[in-house]
Amino acid sequence: MSTLQTLAAKQADGVDSRYHLAPGLRRQINKVFPTHWSFLLGEIALYSFVILLISGVFLTLFFDPSLSEVVYEGAYTPLNGVTMSKAYATALDITFEVRGGLFMRQIHHWAALMFAASIIVHMMRIFFTGAFRRPREANWVIGCLLLILAMFEGFFGYSLPDDLLSGTGLRAALGGITMSIPIIGTWMHWLIFDGDFPGTIIIPRLYVAHVLLLPAIILALIAAHLALVWYQKHTQFPGPGRTEQNVVGVRILPVFAVKSGAFFAVTFGVLAAMGGLLQINPIWNLGPYNPSQVSAGVQPDFYLMWTDGMARLWPAWEIYIAGRYTIPAVFWVAVIMGLVFTVMIAYPWIEKRLTGDTAHHNLLQRPRDVPVRTAIGAMALTFYVILTLSCINDLIAYKFDISLNAMTWIGRIGILTMPPLAYFIAYRFCIGLQRSDRAVLEHGIETGIIKRLPHGQYVEIHQPLGPVDDHGHPIPLDYQGAPVPKKMNKLGSAGKPGSGSLFSPDPVAQSKALEDAHHKGEHEQLTMLRNYQAGIHGNGHANGNGHSNGNGHSNGNGHANGNGHSNGNGNGLHSDEDTAIASGRSDNDRER
Repeated sequence: MSTLQTLAAKQADGVDSRYHLAPGLRRQINKVFPTHWSFLLGEIALYSFVILLISGVFLTLFFDPSLSEVVYEGAYTPLNGVTMSKAYATALDITFEVRGGLFMRQIHHWAALMFAASIIVHMMRIFFTGAFRRPREANWVIGCLLLILAMFEGFFGYSLPDDLLSGTGLRAALGGITMSIPIIGTWMHWLIFDGDFPGTIIIPRLYVAHVLLLPAIILALIAAHLALVWYQKHTQFPGPGRTEQNVVGVRILPVFAVKSGAFFAVTFGVLAAMGGLLQINPIWNLGPYNPSQVSAGVQPDFYLMWTDGMARLWPAWEIYIAGRYTIPAVFWVAVIMGLVFTVMIAYPWIEKRLTGDTAHHNLLQRPRDVPVRTAIGAMALTFYVILTLSCINDLIAYKFDISLNAMTWIGRIGILTMPPLAYFIAYRFCIGLQRSDRAVLEHGIETGIIKRLPHGQYVEIHQPLGPVDDHGHPIPLDYQGAPVPKKMNKLGSAGKPGSGSLFSPDPVAQSKALEDAHHKGEHEQLTMLRNYQAGIHGNGHANGNGHSNGNGHSNGNGHANGNGHSNGNGNGLHSDEDTAIASGRSDNDRER
């Protein structure tokens, strides 16, 4: 042991002797995380937020959020002598005069887009797999709040430079929609802007919200989200050895920690490459904000484009109340936004009320197994896509020489007809996938082999996934929520590819030794799992008779478990999937 290791061990022993951390810490670092790739989507959001904080601190050191007017005399010659706000001038200084300033501005902007996009995709995964169901409704609400806050945080952030694009968006969204609210709209507008638009205080106020208030709330929500995930454990997809009471995967140390560290490095590298190579928000080309220079081609970032598209599609209906109050059309954009956010937050309880499902769920669902929810999600995504495309209807009309009015009416008709059509298509597609799975479970996998019977009939040979009856016909298997193999190579009939690098294979002796060690470890894990399951059932005997169901896991009768992993003779084919059960251990903290 090296001197550094000895010193670290001595310090750790000293801490443990004082605070007795070892038992609790061992329990925590032995926690198990699933290995499915979709669980990394949330980590992208977390790492993007960390990069946002780091780059944001750098930008804060040089940015002056002031609307006081100055005459620019800086490195960007085309704007020399132009009167502008100090906020815009310092943004130009960061871009052209601070070493690495443009890179930090762009990586900050790309990280903000990545943060919002990863939250959206992560919540889509949660929605379509049912991970929001009891007992995880609170985490769903936290995710919805994070998405809403990320949208406003991004909007406040790109409004800070006070360039022509951000000023136009600030006037339309924060100024126009706020003033359209009946009765209190004018007072709210004057409260926010301290007078008429733009005033002299809106940028400092947005700066405080963007730098201090919203990041603190987001950080607190992320901490609460991670704490709930840690306490309630991860959900997981159905599979061998996976139940509502355990988690199958890898421990947090060392495997998960190493993978997470590498994934953070990859995320940072991708964002750094984007920040250095892909231009975004070139404020020097836009000039300072001037209310008289509003033009077409003004769109927000993608996560707010649907709100802009809604404003473009909504008819120019004005409502007059008592001859004194006018409700402009843009007010209904805010109403629909509120309805969308409310339904999104309340969806777990809406589904629970309609389905009557009050059970605790730790196993996920495949989208095809819940066609109504999947169809609702498809309908919502179609609604979002149409509104997002409608946000750029002026650009589409200009580039393709189409009437802008025609584009508006296409969007209006599409927003009414396409979501129901998407619902129907997604629903029928899910039903078709269910039938396809059950057909394989009943008849086996198509082998592509045609056989001629003695009386001349031609039939295709199917590989049974389980036992057969006295006549050789497959016995139908029950569907258990896991993927069903539909090709022979899923059963290992095509063999296993060799190991090695891109240009040279591993030595045969090394490959054989690794394969033998893998099979030995798999059988040790199976023995552990059988003993563990026997202890759970309290009968002192392992489940099954030692036969495998095709994934190397016992199913209690030596035949396939309904997911089609057997080779048809009652003894299973070994699979490389899902063999790591917590590196030989399973996390059962759910029961306590």
